Amino acid sequence: MSTSRLSVRLSRLLNMIPYLIANPGISAAEAAADLGVSIKQLMSDLNQLWMCGLPGYGPGDLIDLSFSEESIEVTFSAGIDRPLRLTSTEATALLVALRSIVEMPGMVDPTAAHAAIAKIESAIADGATDSEGAQPASFAPAEAPAVTSVRSALADGHALRLVYYSASRDEVSERVVDPIRILLVDDNSYLQAWCREAEAVRLFRFDRMEAATELDERAEPPRDVSTEAALDLFQDDPAVPLARLLIRPDYGWVLDQYPMHRVATRPDGSMEATMRFATLDWMARLLLGFGAGVRALGPVELVAAVRERSEAALSAYRDAGLDEVGAL
Repeated sequence: MSTSRLSVRLSRLLNMIPYLIANPGISAAEAAADLGVSIKQLMSDLNQLWMCGLPGYGPGDLIDLSFSEESIEVTFSAGIDRPLRLTSTEATALLVALRSIVEMPGMVDPTAAHAAIAKIESAIADGATDSEGAQPASFAPAEAPAVTSVRSALADGHALRLVYYSASRDEVSERVVDPIRILLVDDNSYLQAWCREAEAVRLFRFDRMEAATELDERAEPPRDVSTEAALDLFQDDPAVPLARLLIRPDYGWVLDQYPMHRVATRPDGSMEATMRFATLDWMARLLLGFGAGVRALGPVELVAAVRERSEAALSAYRDAGLDEVGAL
């Protein structure tokens, strides 16, 4: 076993006794879920603890436990009655992580997260990270109603009615979905759900939900559906049109910001790439936003749409008396 794994296990063992004292009679399944380990690992840890204790290591010095998969009781703690204290470095890292995750809609209950942040900050200020009674931070922002509805529906096992903006189609639609889980993908939080309209698993970005209503009916996503394939946000669906693009060398950043696939690099450093798109109007507007940095090579209808919009924009500038307009 590596040193890092031993260190993690030691920290878990030292904190298990206070946890079990605070939860007398807890089942192995509940304890394992709370501690983030399997039941097998939990039982192994309990057997290890049974042989630990104070120097002397006689029967009266060792930690004493009564445990089975149905119930766990600590009958003698050998003085390990309080959780380990965090170091200042550990506390700071925990604060940074909490603040980061609380900014992701739907990932955690913001009230609970800000309460934890307040307690850790109070403990650091007091010189001890196990302070009791700290008040939740007063600056905790209110959670968006749609996010609250999604988390509630997941907890209750209910279906949801979403009013959702699809960026790829540039349209708002209403649909009923069966929630599966909340995910963090590429720094954005998503609801993964079975879409009854599409009859497939879909990802719904929280910041694009205009409304979410929890329904009384049960959520029943198909049991045999794969949820892993849907994690690829931009699957290469041949049914969706494919744009061929030429990207200027100084616009290479768009490859990281949009679901594009590089095909080739030309001698001058410019890059050929492809990108799936749902509607011609949306793709034409996107390319116009890049100016001369990204040019459409195909399909023909996309090239024509971009040219028509460019000419219309130039004509509007000329009609307004603005003569110094760069070519698009």
